[in-house]
Amino acid sequence: MSQSTGSAAQRRRLQSQIARLAEIAIFGTLSETYRTCGRAGCHCQSGGPKHGPHLQISYRGEKGKTTGYYVPKEAEAATREGVVAWQKLQSCLRELAEMNKERNLQQAREGDAS
Repeated sequence: MSQSTGSAAQRRRLQSQIARLAEIAIFGTLSETYRTCGRAGCHCQSGGPKHGPHLQISYRGEKGKTTGYYVPKEAEAATREGVVAWQKLQSCLRELAEMNKERNLQQAREGDAS
């Protein structure tokens, strides 16, 4: 297999980055909502500002149905970081998959030349 040092180093860099991102990645999409409460006479019930923002994360569940959960204030920063990590993780995996494809095609071409 003829693989340049640059692509071997790039592969190791990607694999290392994937391992780091996998430790914190969270799958889902974030949204912020504002809500009215159930207390009679609250400012939110009479046209005043609603309560919030409340952070929600949504994702497609195993059966293909969208689901999600409320993110408590104490977990907001880590959850935001995790969602960004998930996006970066997907990008790294796509890049690694492209490298794998190219490697496989190169090996096939070298096999044909023999």
